[in-house]
Amino acid sequence: MIRMFAKSGQTAALLVAMSLVRTAVPAQTTAPQVNADSALQQDFQKRIGAYTQLRKDAESRLAKLKTTPEQEKISRHEDELRRAIVEARKNTAQGDIFTPEIAAEFRRLISQSMESGAKRPIGQSLRHAEPVHLTVHANQRYPQHLPLQSMPPSLLQNLPRLPAEIEYRITGRDLILLDVKASLVIDVLPNVLA
Repeated sequence: MIRMFAKSGQTAALLVAMSLVRTAVPAQTTAPQVNADSALQQDFQKRIGAYTQLRKDAESRLAKLKTTPEQEKISRHEDELRRAIVEARKNTAQGDIFTPEIAAEFRRLISQSMESGAKRPIGQSLRHAEPVHLTVHANQRYPQHLPLQSMPPSLLQNLPRLPAEIEYRITGRDLILLDVKASLVIDVLPNVLA
C-alpha cells in the first residue's frame, strides 16, 4: 500500500509538472501585449527621425552658412537646403509620415483635445491668429508671403513632441508638418479640424 501511494504521489507530481510545462510554453511563444497607441506614436517618431537624418545629410553637403545679417544670403541658403531635401525626397507622397494608421491616431488625439472642453478656446485661438486658408502638399515650399498659423497650446500638448527644426502648423482645416529652416511642407494631414 505504501508502494502504491508513492506511485500515485509520483503520478500526481508528474501530472502537475506536465500541466505547468503546458501552460508555460504558450506564455513563452505568444508575443507580449503592445499598447497600439504607443506603437503608432513610436512609428511616427521613427519616421520623423528618418526625415531629420535625411535633412542633416542634405545640409551636410551644402556650404556652411556663416553668421550674417544679410537676408539674401540666408534666403539663398534656405533655398539650397530645400532643393537638396526635395531632391532627396523626390519620391515622397502625402501620407509618408501621416500613414493611415498614424493619421487615425492623430485624429483621435486632436479629438480628445477638443472633447476636453477646449474646442471653443482652440477655435477662438485659431480665429484670432492670422488664419491661413490654403492647400499645401508634401514636399512643397510653404509660401513666403503667408503667415504661419500658430498652434494653440492646448492642442499641442496632446500631440507627440517634435525636433526643434520641425513644427506643427494649421492651414485651414489641415495639420501640416513644417521644416521651419527650409520652409518645406514635410507632410499634410487633411481635414483634421472640424
